[in-house]
Amino acid sequence: MSDSAVTRTTSAARAATIVAFVVLVAAAAAPWWAGRADMRLMSELYLYLSLACLWNLMAGYAGLVSVGQQAFVGFGGYMLFALTIFGGLHPIAAIVLAGLLAACLSVPIASLIFRLKGAYFAIGTWVVAEVFRLSFAQISALGGGSGSSLPVSVVKSLAASRSGRESLTYWLALGAAIAVILSVYLFLRSRKGLALTAIRDSELAASGLGIDIWRAKLEVYVVTSALTAIIGGLIFLQKLRISPDAAFSVNDWTAFVIFIVVIGGIGTLEGPIIGTLIFFALRETLADFGTIYLMILGLVAIVIMLTTPKGVWGLIRDRLDLELFPLAYRVQLDETRK
Repeated sequence: MSDSAVTRTTSAARAATIVAFVVLVAAAAAPWWAGRADMRLMSELYLYLSLACLWNLMAGYAGLVSVGQQAFVGFGGYMLFALTIFGGLHPIAAIVLAGLLAACLSVPIASLIFRLKGAYFAIGTWVVAEVFRLSFAQISALGGGSGSSLPVSVVKSLAASRSGRESLTYWLALGAAIAVILSVYLFLRSRKGLALTAIRDSELAASGLGIDIWRAKLEVYVVTSALTAIIGGLIFLQKLRISPDAAFSVNDWTAFVIFIVVIGGIGTLEGPIIGTLIFFALRETLADFGTIYLMILGLVAIVIMLTTPKGVWGLIRDRLDLELFPLAYRVQLDETRK
């Protein structure tokens, strides 16, 4: 006779937790062992990872395939500049407030673009981002079309020394990535996350179970918009300069993010992590080749979509039956008791 138990934990997940803890401790200590260029690269990796996880939550689980998330990246960056320069807020407080403002702004935007479906929804999000870009380009107090730099007084409010400021912005980027991953993970393990997974698998079946699909998607859109704005604020806190073209770049903040999620594995938590590592490895290796680098990225994406539609992590998961972030319930048999 065999006993069974329903569980979410796996041995692979427990081992991944230990490895992740060791990696995080080493990453947190980077200001003491890494160079200035290495810290900037790792900070950029953390911020791209955060954007990828948020876009994956929208597209991979809620079915909201947006090509306009640069709207909230740019909004968060511009709010950082506006709130610190004109409002006198500390940069960190300004970034948090930018996230709250983005959440409020996303509600009326959602009421409009949620009327669109499929490709029309994607186009609608891009139009919203273009409206944002053109609007901020008209604000002369923030530099208009040429942009603006963060005042020295605001920069020095972070820390007195340059090394202190670089360490702080690095830790903020690392903390943001950890917070985003944990938030998405805990959300997907909750009842709302279960409803979202049901919507991902079949909207018709989810509706038949009494799930409010529109409300579930709205909640995801609002949360991801707020967190994306916060990430945008952190991005331009590191850059110290902003312009409409840089803040609302579809190539930097959406195309690359979509590439990361697609090659890593859409609809999984592990996918964006794998995809980010692959993207940065390719970028650091091939960036000197100019436009050929972008062509190679496109070729890699096409090959992966044709050969492994579930992405790199989907291929690994199917072959090895691994799940580093246990979301699904499993029946574990105990053959030792008779």
